[in-house]
Amino acid sequence: MNTISLSSTGTTLIRPMGIEDLDHVLDIENLSFSLPWPASAYQYELNQNPLSLLWVAETDLFNDQPKIVGMIVVWLIVDEAHIATLAVHPEQHHKGFARSLLTTALIETIHRGMRVATLEVRASNLAAQHLYLGFRFKIAGRRPRYYRDNNEDALIMTITELDETYLSWLENNHRICRQGDELCIPKRN
Repeated sequence: MNTISLSSTGTTLIRPMGIEDLDHVLDIENLSFSLPWPASAYQYELNQNPLSLLWVAETDLFNDQPKIVGMIVVWLIVDEAHIATLAVHPEQHHKGFARSLLTTALIETIHRGMRVATLEVRASNLAAQHLYLGFRFKIAGRRPRYYRDNNEDALIMTITELDETYLSWLENNHRICRQGDELCIPKRN
């Protein structure tokens, strides 16, 4: 599934990640995380894990040359969508890319029969928590000393009812409109 975001400053395509995207994805990964995933992890997810969904946000904001500015990886575990990683290039924060990636992932996982979504987020990452709360994730628990770099706790955040009602809410509140076989997600001003 491809998703298109339109704004006055350009167009963003949310599309499945390919192996050809790996260099750009790793750049974002290394700029975003103190414990980045290695290339081998992405290669495994792309080539060997049939229960992994990966997308990138590609925008033409840069002189009409498409550039990857974000990515998301979701694991499908029975009826649970586990958001394994989500990152946007630090220079592109607060422009709606994370919201578009998360919207696309949640819509697709609902269509694939997932009924719960979960993720871990650093206890100090208030910006990410704010994003997730806006999608109706709730704090369901805490993993003490989860992050090895500084022993920071992770908050477990969960949506327990991924269903048609949530899908409708998601489409209405995140300005989803269908255009043929694609979705368009206009950015908020």
